[in-house]
Amino acid sequence: YHSDGLGGSSAGSSNLSSGLIAVYRPAASHGRLKYISLAVLVVQNASLILSIRYVRTLPGDRFFTTSAVVMAEVLKVLTCLLIILLQKRFNVKETALFLVDSIVFQYKDTLKLAVPSLIYTLQNNLQYIAISNLPAATFQVTYQLKILTTALFSVMMLRKSLSRVQWVSLLLLFAGVAVVQVYSASVTGSSNQNYMVGLVAVVISCLSSGFAGVYFEKILKGSSASVWVRNVQLGIFGTALGMLGLWWNDGAAIAQRGFLFGYTDMVWCVIFNQAFGGLLVAVVVKYADNILKGFATSFSIIVSTVMSIYLFGFHVDLLFTAGAGLVIGAVYMYSLPKAAGSGSSSLSSSSSSSASSALSGRRHVSSPCRPHHSLTCQSTTAGGGGGGTSCLSVALSALKLFTLLTE
Repeated sequence: YHSDGLGGSSAGSSNLSSGLIAVYRPAASHGRLKYISLAVLVVQNASLILSIRYVRTLPGDRFFTTSAVVMAEVLKVLTCLLIILLQKRFNVKETALFLVDSIVFQYKDTLKLAVPSLIYTLQNNLQYIAISNLPAATFQVTYQLKILTTALFSVMMLRKSLSRVQWVSLLLLFAGVAVVQVYSASVTGSSNQNYMVGLVAVVISCLSSGFAGVYFEKILKGSSASVWVRNVQLGIFGTALGMLGLWWNDGAAIAQRGFLFGYTDMVWCVIFNQAFGGLLVAVVVKYADNILKGFATSFSIIVSTVMSIYLFGFHVDLLFTAGAGLVIGAVYMYSLPKAAGSGSSSLSSSSSSSASSALSGRRHVSSPCRPHHSLTCQSTTAGGGGGGTSCLSVALSALKLFTLLTE
């Protein structure tokens, strides 16, 4: 740049403009990645539920769900090992020594993962049972109870506090799920599905998801191990426990028909989605804030419901729409960060909680809100007294959108 008599002001302005361009480009790129992340989360959440429902309702030979759970665990472990190898610049010896030290020599640390791994394995099997006996949309709505269980276990085990808006959202969530169950119970009868078996399975799955997620978060806070090492540790236990469950439930049948009996291309898609879905979320979720994650979950409920209407002939009436609208609004409300001045009620957010939310192929855990984001629907008055009213409008807007899409 040419300097003039103003003592380098031309160079200064050039540096300023180049600096603005340098800032703008990453910001624009990050903005695009946020919405790409949102789309990926919606597709992953909705497609997993719909695809499991689809393969479990097809006529013909059914695959063994216990073998699918084991296969997904094996794929997760192999993927995480490949990522660790990549981090070590494909140095096999260094990677092997690192894994032996992290998993074998620090065996006490590894053994801590046995409890959440057992629960996650149980949860994955229960999800197959639940989706086999419940419509995809009903399962998707009911499964949001994991937010309630995660919040309650966080309060009890991690001594976290929730804002008033979050407590209200949990009440709305419970009410919405209850309304959906009233609807589902009234329409079951002619199908060969067992509604009560599906409901019990999804409730136990939500309880296990909440406890295992909070327990895992507690472990992460006291350790410096990477997310990928933790996934390997979880996967090792998960594979072993999954094999035990496979032998107990389907051992004789698998010995007769084979491990891959009933596997089709669609079944493999389900397994890959279950195996890599959580890992994919772990990669993309860093570009999306907590509000986008909540919005993605809410929107995936709408997608699942609309697709269920066309794929499975699912019938939607006002009762289901009202319940689902409450759940969608509650999920979005709970994901909103708190007001800056909320004082003692604000959560002590940590990076480990975000990691646990995005972890592995486990059913992801609802991450605590991040205080550094601005609250988009907070009250302008001190103490946030009008937050509930503003967030109620969010729930009503979600209900209107849901009604329009399902008409």
